[in-house]
Amino acid sequence: MTPTNLAALQTLFALPGAAVAVQAAVSLVLIIGLYYLARAMQLGGDVRIRDAAHARELADAAISGFAAQDIALDRARIGALLRDAGGRVLVVRRHGSHFVARVLPDHASVRLDRQFLTLAAGEPRFGAITLELGPEAQAWAASLRRLGERA
Repeated sequence: MTPTNLAALQTLFALPGAAVAVQAAVSLVLIIGLYYLARAMQLGGDVRIRDAAHARELADAAISGFAAQDIALDRARIGALLRDAGGRVLVVRRHGSHFVARVLPDHASVRLDRQFLTLAAGEPRFGAITLELGPEAQAWAASLRRLGERA
C-alpha cells in the first residue's frame, strides 16, 4: 500500500461511525454470498409430493416392499395416505426438506372435518397432520374406521 492510500484510509476511519459502516457492508456482502452458496447447493426449498408415483416411491423408501394400491394426495401436496393390499395405511408427510412416513396403528387418532382428515400415527415426534383430501376424505375416514380390527 502506498503512503497516500494509507493516509486516506486513516482519514476515513477517523470519521465517526466509519468502522461500523465498513463492518456492516462486509457483513452484507458475506450474507449475500451465503445466500448464493445455499442456492447453488439447492438447500431448502419448497418440497412437495409431485404425483402418485412419487408418493409410491416415498412409501417404498420408508417401508421396503410397501406396494401402495390406493393413494390419496393432499391438495397442497405436503402429505399423502397410501394403502397396500394387506390393508396397512401409511401416512407420508413433509418434515423440513424431506418426507417421513408412519403406518397408522388404528383409527383412534383420525378425525374428519368436511374435506379435511386429521391423522396422528401415535408417535409424539411424528405429530399430527391435517390433509385436505377433498371428496375423498369421507371415503378414507370410513375405511380407516376398520383399522385395528384385523389384528
